[in-house]
Amino acid sequence: MGRMKRPGRVAVGDRVRFEGQIRGVLAVAAQAVTLAEGEEPYRVVPLLELFAAADFKVVDSPVRMPLPAASLLEAFPAREVERALWWEGHILEVLHGLPPGAEPGTAVRPEYGPERSLTARQRAKAAELTAAGHKVSASTVAHRRRRYQERGVLGLADHRPVRRTAEFGEVDDAVVAAMRQAIKEAVDASTRTGTFILWRTGEILKEAPGGQGVGLPSQRTLYRLLAKLTSGTHTSGSAVTRRSRAHGATTPHGELPVFAPGEVMQIDSTSLDVLVLLDNGVTGRVELTAMIDVATRTLTAAVLRPTTKAVDASVLLARTVTPELMRPGWADALRMSRSVLPHRRLLALDERLAHAAARPVIVPEVIVCDHGKAFLSRNFISSCRFLEIEVQPAHQCSPFEKGHIEKMLGSVATLFAQFLPTYTGRSVEHRGRHLERERVWSLLELQELLDEWIVDHFTDRGSSCSGSDLR
Repeated sequence: MGRMKRPGRVAVGDRVRFEGQIRGVLAVAAQAVTLAEGEEPYRVVPLLELFAAADFKVVDSPVRMPLPAASLLEAFPAREVERALWWEGHILEVLHGLPPGAEPGTAVRPEYGPERSLTARQRAKAAELTAAGHKVSASTVAHRRRRYQERGVLGLADHRPVRRTAEFGEVDDAVVAAMRQAIKEAVDASTRTGTFILWRTGEILKEAPGGQGVGLPSQRTLYRLLAKLTSGTHTSGSAVTRRSRAHGATTPHGELPVFAPGEVMQIDSTSLDVLVLLDNGVTGRVELTAMIDVATRTLTAAVLRPTTKAVDASVLLARTVTPELMRPGWADALRMSRSVLPHRRLLALDERLAHAAARPVIVPEVIVCDHGKAFLSRNFISSCRFLEIEVQPAHQCSPFEKGHIEKMLGSVATLFAQFLPTYTGRSVEHRGRHLERERVWSLLELQELLDEWIVDHFTDRGSSCSGSDLR
């Protein structure tokens, strides 16, 4: 029994060898094929006769090259595009016998003639390029030809300059998503090490749908991934900084332009680093709440309370917009009449200024505060609305947006609190011993002393309240 043979196949545009000549296929029907016949217009040959001929062979088949995406081709450097076009000219000569742009009637060179096989033409092209100074092999030409037939001229370009690598290498996207979630959960939690984040990543991956089939990469790969995902987040560092970075402003921010007193004022509260005798006879810490005018850098008022409440913020606002009366025992140099303020002109507006201390009265237009309950309470908001004052909360965890009052509250420790006998320092590391043996001021005494210091510090005169006086 003879060996089975796949029947021949021809298509329009093919060049076939038949009866000792190379002929072009003009048309293909169900039972016959039309071939170009030298000087004759054409010749119709039955398919069975064509395939049964001893010398029948498909010499060449036209291949429609894919049209490259123009946007991708433009992304390549000009040098790579030029080299790809140079290769295209040589590959087209290997495939069709003539380079692009050949004049009509140009004879095909013998080494690229239709009677030569594709392998022979590739060898001839390799020898030609090597002789011209471009050392290439026949396999290189064959490789370029296949890429050109598959992808067009885009396949001849070097993709390394525009190749995009994966952001996290070969790590599965599910692992990356699980680690992102573990890092997000750690924002408001207590600071933990990277080992906990890796463990939590595995737990999240197990709980996720389809996560059971996802394997974790090596420990070193996980730590490298953790370093990339936590860059600049302080996940294993300061909890305060981490929360500030995570919840802070994401839009462009900056200070409001200020040109006049009261245009923008800032309010905030902090713990005072001093032991105080409270009303119940117990020694403890108190909170300092203060307001500063941004234009003049004037501390307009400050109150001391065991815990800042909404009514305390309203009291601070009331003290800001009313004159500070002189107290018994205050130096006469602290009177408003002794300051550079326009005392006589202001008397026509408020007769209380005749006995007032030299602290300016500034009515706010805008008050910038944080999200503390005392400053966003109904009591404080109603007081501001009554005085036609706008309250502007800063972004959460963004203390830099009210940096003036933050800096001023920090300066109170160096300019005022450290001169008191029961100064505790800003932390346990800075705290002294046996503070209870020193003189402890009551809350009312310390409040009056603070009011005197504010008037003295924010006048144009020298200090009349020295550190020795505080002791």
